[in-house]
Amino acid sequence: MLPKDKLKEVVDYHIQQIRRTTDFVPDLALVLGSGLGGLADEIKTEAVVNYSDLHRFPVSTVPGHKGRFVFGYIGDVRVVIMQGRLHYYEGYSMQDVVMPIRVMAGLGAKILFITNAAGGINTGFEPGDLMMITDQITSFVPSPLIGENVDEWGTRFPSMNVIYDKRLRRLIEETAMDNRIFLKHGIYLQTTGPQYETPAEIRMFRRLGADAVGMSSAVEAVIARHMSMWVCGVSCITNMAGGLGGSAMTHEEVQNNAVKAANEFKKLVTESIIRFGNVIL
Repeated sequence: MLPKDKLKEVVDYHIQQIRRTTDFVPDLALVLGSGLGGLADEIKTEAVVNYSDLHRFPVSTVPGHKGRFVFGYIGDVRVVIMQGRLHYYEGYSMQDVVMPIRVMAGLGAKILFITNAAGGINTGFEPGDLMMITDQITSFVPSPLIGENVDEWGTRFPSMNVIYDKRLRRLIEETAMDNRIFLKHGIYLQTTGPQYETPAEIRMFRRLGADAVGMSSAVEAVIARHMSMWVCGVSCITNMAGGLGGSAMTHEEVQNNAVKAANEFKKLVTESIIRFGNVIL
């Protein structure tokens, strides 16, 4: 684990590396989950920076995650898109997993929009549903804030009373209604993975109040709040968790169902971001 001075030095170094390629200052950072990566190829692009081009920057190893920052515009909103996230199960430290969030905040992003593929725990959900995240449970993964605190980024003991900004949630809901997209709401729980959850674990998670489960995102939200970013998130329910769907789960099933829901998901994300620009930014 890096001491705070070294951690800040590494983040600042990556920012400087990116600045050699582009001086683009984003207003919003967007993390693309499984099946949604194609959105980054559809925006008005100003610059692209591959993770592999940054010295000692962690790279994505999961199929379907390209591993690059894409800078450009969604409507008039200046965005940096994380096309391929990092996961704890890939063997990275939690500091590495959330490194891109710190970098995007350091580049100027004020909002973090998280997307992901998730397993449905709520029995009222079906594969293909979109769920706006209203809260989260991170008790089953290490906190990304463990270690020395960098006071310049945020307080030692940040409040997580409201992680997902109510204004952004309201705008996402309005966007869904205007576009006739049926949007569900729920609590997201993160596990380490990479194994899928057992039926017994899913029964436990349901009793804890979780509606969906995945292997990413929640730690990203914690870091964003620590750095005073406004956070919002939408999950695509790609499967029913823990055997609730009646068959064993595979990564291919998750990817295929995410692709099927991609058009509606993209529309919700892009239209919401445009609305953010009109109202907040």
